[in-house]
Amino acid sequence: MRKLISHQLVKYLEARGVEHVFGLCGHTNIAVLAELEKSPIEFINVRHEQIAAHMADGYARVKRKASVLLSHLGPGLTNACTGVANAALDSIPMVVIAGDVPTHYHGKHPHQEVNLHADASQHEIYRPFAKRTWRVDQPDLFPEILEKAFTLAESGRPGIVLIDVPMDIFSREVDVELFDRLRANTKALRKPSIDEGTAVEIVKRLAGAKRPVIYAGGGINIAGAAPELRELVDYLQIPVAHSLMGKGALPDDHPFILGMTGFWGTRFINEQCRAADVVLGVGTRFSEADCSSWESEYTFNFPPTRLIHIDIDPAEIGRNYPAEIGAVSDLKQALAALVRAARVHVPGGIKRPEVAAELAAARASFIEGNRKHATSDVFPMRPERILADVRAALPRDALITTDVGWNKNGVGQQFPILQPGTIFTPGGLATMGFGAPAALGAKLAAPERVVVALVGDGGFGQNPAMLATAFERDIGVVWVIMNNFAYGTIAGLEKAHYGTTYGTVFEKDGKPYSPDYAAIAKAYGIDGLKVASAAEFKPALERAIKAGKPFVLDVAMLNEPVPTAGHWNIMDIYSPGKKVHHASTAGAALGD
Repeated sequence: MRKLISHQLVKYLEARGVEHVFGLCGHTNIAVLAELEKSPIEFINVRHEQIAAHMADGYARVKRKASVLLSHLGPGLTNACTGVANAALDSIPMVVIAGDVPTHYHGKHPHQEVNLHADASQHEIYRPFAKRTWRVDQPDLFPEILEKAFTLAESGRPGIVLIDVPMDIFSREVDVELFDRLRANTKALRKPSIDEGTAVEIVKRLAGAKRPVIYAGGGINIAGAAPELRELVDYLQIPVAHSLMGKGALPDDHPFILGMTGFWGTRFINEQCRAADVVLGVGTRFSEADCSSWESEYTFNFPPTRLIHIDIDPAEIGRNYPAEIGAVSDLKQALAALVRAARVHVPGGIKRPEVAAELAAARASFIEGNRKHATSDVFPMRPERILADVRAALPRDALITTDVGWNKNGVGQQFPILQPGTIFTPGGLATMGFGAPAALGAKLAAPERVVVALVGDGGFGQNPAMLATAFERDIGVVWVIMNNFAYGTIAGLEKAHYGTTYGTVFEKDGKPYSPDYAAIAKAYGIDGLKVASAAEFKPALERAIKAGKPFVLDVAMLNEPVPTAGHWNIMDIYSPGKKVHHASTAGAALGD
């Protein structure tokens, strides 16, 4: 029996348990849309492909399995490109299915084809960040490619894959048996672990160290390895520092949490890592900002500190720091193996009450030092007050997305994450515009959870048309716009190093300007409030959360830089030898 490829594609997705497909229509993919109309799979329609990509990204972060993005050719694929690349650089699994020009038009440069360099090469646009790109030139190959694509996206270091499908292939018939035979194939590969001998060696190194530190990256959250990490930490009582993407791997109220390292880390946290004699790095690539540009006087000093590095991707081991022991493993498996080895070879575990006391004192000191700003009634609001009020209003298991700027760096430094896997941040590509639509994807993946997007006015303004999708689908996300009338972080950099904020602040006739985002929300059919005082903010947020509907809170905020104790050598490029970081532009936001 033979059936249309478009029909069998949708049936395949149903069999895999796919519940949502994100995307936007085009003449090359409407054959698939027509089949989706008959399916229990929901097609999440958007007004811009980048919105669809960020939604699919947020969805996959919550589900921890590949999301599906359906795209048109040419501008559809390029519009989605930034969102897809953001997912790729953060190791998020995604299968992108894109329509393309008909196979019989190769070389003729038909409507919307990208072919200035080569014919039939649209898929190569994604090559720099995709794990694999396929172009389907024969209908009989499509089932096998589809199966390979999902397996590759979800295995090893997760990532994105692209299946580029000429539109006439969607409308070809193919033998149903080619799809049916795939049912016998496993849909989830068994993941590698470390051997017992390696686990024992690592445990003995950690137990014998005087000042061990575990450094957790985003790989912990991707692998769902937070319970195993916590069990190992509780048993050996080793302090845990983390990268920006590793935030939440160990809850911020755990007695052995240190916090975020690097440029936005505190001096205490960075010094604890630098003074460690052994560091166990798990699921981290030791990225630039997290490691103070890899300069040894700030955060890490390898050697003399000895590094044990475990990651699913062998390319990351030894990339930025030399590792004495390097192990390629799924982190959930590896940490479970370390726990088993520790219970055998370190009977009774290790108690470090003096370390717990030191960490508790450092946390208390930081909180006390921040208290004045976190309780300030000034308006526009202090960013610390916004973060403190949001944390107080949210349940412990709420899902939070951030964008870039204060809402990312400040959250990483001083916003407590109390349950692993509840914070979603754009890391590798650091894409402005991620947080607002990613929250929609997260809410679709976990409709029972409270979802709040902490975003700046620059980020929210990238794609406000995502509010149309929120309204149409009743997706109950709350957006908190930390509105400083600027691309605030960059404005602070330019002010500090060049004495100007040209091109970084939003002005009209020399005065600070911002659209009324609450009014824009209402135009889309969504509730919105332009907060008028610090006292009004938290009660308004609590009402929005309780309502369970999409809600926009536009909060005027001072543009004060995130306190930094680490280092980022871009500062030396701007101002060699001057040790300058950011400057406040709060006066500009107030119109002073």
